[in-house]
Amino acid sequence: MELVKPDHLYQDNYSYAAIAPPGGLIFTAGAAPIDEHAKVVGGTSFASQAQQAMANLVTLKTMVYVVTTEPGDISDVWDVIRAAFGDHDVPGSVVGVTALGYEGQLVEIEAVALAS
Repeated sequence: MELVKPDHLYQDNYSYAAIAPPGGLIFTAGAAPIDEHAKVVGGTSFASQAQQAMANLVTLKTMVYVVTTEPGDISDVWDVIRAAFGDHDVPGSVVGVTALGYEGQLVEIEAVALAS
């Protein structure tokens, strides 16, 4: 098992993915909308936070957590996910939750991909 820690992302005690042997699956950690200093980017905008999380994560199947009970907020985030993948109509789920790990964090995205 190989742990992935890209140099341009926050590094303190956090792996962004684990890769199984060649041909296996890659399981990502949740991609929070944070910069390299672990500061949440995007203010109070669900879409802006989703854009930052997608900039930190571009893979295949997604699971998205949004701190909301409003379907419109969830739709705004899903629009960002679909735009990031372009013509690849990525399978995924978006769910509303009550809280996430960072102060002010509204969105978290995780993914599963097939290693080649």
